[in-house]
Amino acid sequence: MGFDPALARAVPENAVRFLGHAEHTHEVPHLVHMVMGHGVLTAPGHRLVLEPRSSVWLAARVPHALDLSDHSIALGPVLREEISPDRPVAALGVVPSIAELMIARMAAGPTSPSQCDLFTDALERILVSLQQDAFPTPLPTHTTVRRIAFEACALPEATLGGLCSRHRISPRQAQRLFREQTGMTFTRWRRRRLLSEAARSLRGDSSLASAARSAGFGGREDLLRALSQETGVPVPEVRQDPRAHLPAR
Repeated sequence: MGFDPALARAVPENAVRFLGHAEHTHEVPHLVHMVMGHGVLTAPGHRLVLEPRSSVWLAARVPHALDLSDHSIALGPVLREEISPDRPVAALGVVPSIAELMIARMAAGPTSPSQCDLFTDALERILVSLQQDAFPTPLPTHTTVRRIAFEACALPEATLGGLCSRHRISPRQAQRLFREQTGMTFTRWRRRRLLSEAARSLRGDSSLASAARSAGFGGREDLLRALSQETGVPVPEVRQDPRAHLPAR
């Protein structure tokens, strides 16, 4: 079942919403939202499988492509320059307020700049509210170590040694700079960063498995162990209600 493929091309300027698009960039931040179906978004260091109602927040000038499966619809509103995520690619998972707003926008069909601004302003308010991390992780100030930090979250399985060799810095020096500039070891810093991503998804009513996947954990048990390690709550208790053990906003 599904809509007739000819319908996807009925309005040429909107066909990209049904068909996806090749790699390109935007000069301003950008949101990719899956209304229905599934898609795969690729960006430097990222390959994200998008589920229905999930979103990805992209910084300005990040090259990205979107491959949509049959019977899928994606929207891509652009944002003001200052409404930017704190990393190049931020997987938000399912955020109900965003999903509901995107449906409302489709139903309203705004055309004039003032009408479009009403929906864009509402979306930007939601995104700003998501900026606060459940597990704060200050970024290192050292340029090379900051690059390693971003890559560490984009490539959760990469080791510190492997990341350091790519940037010609010793793991010992990188670890020292992580401690000095963030107050944490590299391992704990990355764990907290990924947990904040998972927390956004969980608060958006994503399943535990989906939250783990979108944040870059190996699976739900890996996410439960990480949350247990960070909160000090035994895994069996965390498993009963993971959301209850997230820090209050």
